[in-house]
Amino acid sequence: MPADHDHARSFTVDGNRVAAKALPGGLYVVATPIGNLGDITLRALATLAGADLIACEDTRVSSVLTRHYGITAKLTAYHEHNAASVRPKLLAALAEGKAVALISDAGTPLVSDPGYRLVVEARAAGHKVVPIPGASAVLAALVAAGLPTDAFFFAGFLPPKTVARAKRLKELVAVPATLVFFESPQRVAAALADMRDALGDREAVVARELTKAFEETRSGTLASLAAEFAGKPTPKGEIVVVVAPPREEAVSAEDADRLLVSLLKEKGVSEAASEAAELTGLPRRELYRRALALKDGTEKSDAGE
Repeated sequence: MPADHDHARSFTVDGNRVAAKALPGGLYVVATPIGNLGDITLRALATLAGADLIACEDTRVSSVLTRHYGITAKLTAYHEHNAASVRPKLLAALAEGKAVALISDAGTPLVSDPGYRLVVEARAAGHKVVPIPGASAVLAALVAAGLPTDAFFFAGFLPPKTVARAKRLKELVAVPATLVFFESPQRVAAALADMRDALGDREAVVARELTKAFEETRSGTLASLAAEFAGKPTPKGEIVVVVAPPREEAVSAEDADRLLVSLLKEKGVSEAASEAAELTGLPRRELYRRALALKDGTEKSDAGE
């Protein structure tokens, strides 16, 4: 069945009307702004204008975006409370060859919001799934935090209850990466205190109202931030908490030698150095030289006995 052509496929930017092409059938996962409406890509606008329908969490929220850019594609509510009944309808639209755009209230869909099951079932049915990248609160907070970005772990929302939250945090203690959490304004002080207790007093950043008029980032230790937010009225807006990775314990030369001696009993110099580097984080080249010296010393000692 051909795609519908019952809405004007165009959008408005800076007062100029831009034509958009009808899209081939498929599911388009479209990132939308997390606050500032200017943070949407031209490709995202063309995709929303060219789609046959837009599945969104809340039509009232998403209509602010579509009205702002003069997009008239039909909005269909799709969220965790109606997913069981609406998902089959969206899959049926895909089966008819229609282009369905999936958006969330803000940011990139499937990141702590509905949509995962729809993508899974669309792929299973053989439909094309196209990502249209853009704004992400996770990445916005991470790049502004000034904490290591070479590895990070997005942990989403922590459990609301203290005991469950503490249990989840204990599972994250040893993750060798910067941790990123979403948190509600009402629970941020308690969550920061629990993070301090479970993770240790690490460096952290609390980012609030990212890309909006009252955007702010506050940095400090988990203890200082917990105290700061506990002594204030409940903050407003969406909150992202970024926590530094665990501190690396310094490995002494003696500890490295003991490890190498143990490894050399069963492995060659090269393999022992590689494994020691992986376990300690020390440079392999240095460990290789040390392993050679230890092996030579051991062989000479054995020969003299």
